[in-house]
Amino acid sequence: METSNSSTTSASEAGASSREAGASDGLVVSLIVPAFNEAQNIPLLHHRVSEVLQGQIPQQWELIFIDDGSRDATWAAIGQLAAENANVRGIRLSRNFGHQYALLAGMEMAEGRAAIMMDCDLQHPVEMLPMLLQKWREGFLVVKTLRQDADDIGWFKAWSSRTFYRLFSFLSGVDLQPGLADFRLLDRKALEEMLRFREEGLFLRGLTEWIGFPSCAIPYQPGKRLHGQSQYSLKKMVKLGWGGVSSFSIMPLRIGILIGLIGSLLSAIGILYSFFGRFIGKGVVPGWASTLMVISLLFFLLFIYLGVLGEYIGRMVVEVRRRPRFIVSEITGFAGRRPQPHD
Repeated sequence: METSNSSTTSASEAGASSREAGASDGLVVSLIVPAFNEAQNIPLLHHRVSEVLQGQIPQQWELIFIDDGSRDATWAAIGQLAAENANVRGIRLSRNFGHQYALLAGMEMAEGRAAIMMDCDLQHPVEMLPMLLQKWREGFLVVKTLRQDADDIGWFKAWSSRTFYRLFSFLSGVDLQPGLADFRLLDRKALEEMLRFREEGLFLRGLTEWIGFPSCAIPYQPGKRLHGQSQYSLKKMVKLGWGGVSSFSIMPLRIGILIGLIGSLLSAIGILYSFFGRFIGKGVVPGWASTLMVISLLFFLLFIYLGVLGEYIGRMVVEVRRRPRFIVSEITGFAGRRPQPHD
């Protein structure tokens, strides 16, 4: 286990005052679980959560499922559980808005003094919930988890994961530990600070690090998915990764300036080569290959960074529109409450 630089004593003092707030409602923790085509896993997850938490904090927890535009019976499964269990809530989004925005919808509705985010596929071990709560009681306002992959994981997935975290930390200046997962606990104080962010392109792992607060990290071994297939394709992972980098840093644009300077230097060398070949080299006849190489290199760099620049301009357009980041279609178990934007 790893902890932040803040001392446990100071963390305990900060956490104690935060946990006092909102204690009147009796809810200790809200579990926020996005679901996309997870109809078979929802009852299993609820059963395992109930087994673990009933012995820890009976009647002091709520389980919030967010149906992120599922095409199967996910919403029906959520509705049935909510009808049979007073501590189960459901949020149905009007379409698939993505994992990060589904988490945000649950965060908006969570009422516990702490919130735990986890996936619906049972790969985030439910048995670790008491450990996360214990670290919270010790005073840590943010309790993170670090995924420890098995030895049989594919080399490409392991390499790409390590490369992304290192690249993100370098470009953004926010240190992300390899294996950092969306399985985390946030104290109410940290949760409210997260809800203040109004930006598009949410990357909650980075924001969790950026807000600070006393934190610790706990390693875990992912469990086996019992039903269905992972909905997180390579395309979605690349999109999330680029969204995280571009939302946290303008370093790619600055790297473009550096590469542009290098390209200009190479172009100047090509010009000098042509000049001396023509007027001093006598027998040396400048070939078309060198000219073509310089022109091709410059156009290659130009179009790449026009694309990068266009991406940032596109993000600005999306921010200016100020459209809702998600739309709630239905809710159940909330007694009429709906997510309200935080300023």
